[in-house]
Amino acid sequence: RLVRAHLEEDAGKSLHEDFIGQTGIDLNRAGTPLLEIVTEPDMRSSAEAVAYAKELHKIVTWIGICDGNMQEGSFRCDANVSVRKPGAPLGTRREIKNLNSFKFMQQAIDYEIRWQIEELEDGRAIQQATVLFNPDTGETRAMRSKEDAADYRYFPDPDLPPLVIAPEWVERVRREMTELPRVMAQRFVTDYGLSDYDATTLTQSREVAAYFEAAAQACGQPKLVGNWIMGEVSRRLNLAEADISACPITPAQLAQLVGRIQDGTISNNAARQVLDALWSAPENSVDAIIEAKGLKQMNDTGALEKIIDAVLAANPKNVAEFRAGNAKALNALVGQIMKGSQGKANPQQVNTLLLQKLA
Repeated sequence: RLVRAHLEEDAGKSLHEDFIGQTGIDLNRAGTPLLEIVTEPDMRSSAEAVAYAKELHKIVTWIGICDGNMQEGSFRCDANVSVRKPGAPLGTRREIKNLNSFKFMQQAIDYEIRWQIEELEDGRAIQQATVLFNPDTGETRAMRSKEDAADYRYFPDPDLPPLVIAPEWVERVRREMTELPRVMAQRFVTDYGLSDYDATTLTQSREVAAYFEAAAQACGQPKLVGNWIMGEVSRRLNLAEADISACPITPAQLAQLVGRIQDGTISNNAARQVLDALWSAPENSVDAIIEAKGLKQMNDTGALEKIIDAVLAANPKNVAEFRAGNAKALNALVGQIMKGSQGKANPQQVNTLLLQKLA
């Protein structure tokens, strides 16, 4: 449950460590609108708090109101922690300020929970306070005693008139809002037949989602496209420490590659070779690379049967073992056939023809 979401002006800050006998004033963030979102105390573990923060982070970056850079302070978390015995009311809270990573957030909350429990079990009372987390020691330390709302000296401003927001405006804004990640993930399940896991993975960012949808619509093979994005494409991007915007292969090229797997032109192994070639020379086309590298699968049944017959004649022991019930002997024969075709035979076709001959 949300208590409120309000805008405030980010303040300047005083700097002391770099100035001997002086105070520096940093106004670089002053004037920047800071959106503060406050929840009710509905979370019961550090894992729940981190899951909530990650979902919020995804939404604000998805709709483009924040770059989400936690190291630079664009997205920060404050965690209020209190403990209680089962059935008892919530205890006195302590607020951990300015957590700038999800990892530190989980560590800080877990430490604070343990510390408060130990304090209470040793007979000491928890004092309301604002605390900071030290990632080097993994501990929290008190920064100042926490004020209650009355101590902030809030008072009404007589010059602020009531603000009335027309329902029509709210509806117009709602209609203009971009599709949010959870809604899009559900649509991917419904429209493209993806699993919940795949749909959630492919909607971790708008860029990945847009890339997937463009490629899926271009070739009509959403499941295969999703597998290649989450597999080979992501692996290469991770190695380069880059995101999908830096991918040298266009959605149309990936769609064409998936199409050539689907129509039997190339195998999965050959497709990885095509992807490697495209990655370093994206100006080439999928078909040109397949042709230049001679990666087309052998779909000539007559030629493939000759290779199978030769392999069966040269490996009577494996044939006998398979007919005696050793299923592993089939793999050895398939391997020899693939070797004889220089890897160009269609594995599915090989299995079908081989089993027919062995029968």
